[in-house]
Amino acid sequence: MVSLDEAVTARLKKGSKHFEVLVEPDGALSLKRGEDVKIEEILAVESIFEDIARGDHAPESDLTNAFDTTDVSEIARYIILHGELQLTKEQRQHILEEKTKQVVNTIAQNAINPQTRTPHPPARIQKAMEEAKVHIDLTKSVDEQVNIVMKAIRPIIPIRFEEVDIAVKIPAEYATRSYGDIAKFGTLRKQEWQNDGAWVAVIRIPAGIQNDFYGLINRLTKGDAETKLL
Repeated sequence: MVSLDEAVTARLKKGSKHFEVLVEPDGALSLKRGEDVKIEEILAVESIFEDIARGDHAPESDLTNAFDTTDVSEIARYIILHGELQLTKEQRQHILEEKTKQVVNTIAQNAINPQTRTPHPPARIQKAMEEAKVHIDLTKSVDEQVNIVMKAIRPIIPIRFEEVDIAVKIPAEYATRSYGDIAKFGTLRKQEWQNDGAWVAVIRIPAGIQNDFYGLINRLTKGDAETKLL
């Protein structure tokens, strides 16, 4: 259930008539970006209004004339897609901050410094974004933003997306309960169970999460595993 305190107004004018719905802002923005969103999960009130502030519902005759239907879900989807969202300054700032974190983390997890072949910390990526004066757009998806940001920060820091192959050997005492978690971390290129019960594999992962991968291996094997960057 969407909280009324967090909901915002999506508004659309058709002819001389105004139509409004109360929606959860993050979900509404996702829907506007073309993502698969269930309309019933982002509606705060299952009604179409002509003026939310006054609590005036839109007459069914107006809905039929404007949308050829009185179905609330269908009309609400149309209003969100073709109308405008009335975000408060605080809501806009919160959504921008969250989307910026998502973009920075995506780049940090998938990119490296090609000169040192090591990941860039998120703070370094964010600082480069500030220097490049690249701005996050609320209406674009994270993937779209990542491409825009990467192009903007390349002149400032050496960076590129890359995957790496890492060979691992897990001792027999840890192998059976560890290989599943390790395999899910990336794409298995090769794997083999040895005669002594050890498990050896080559796994391909985004270059930016190497440290996380090594941390996982150490936790699962108490530091007894062997790894090699290929």
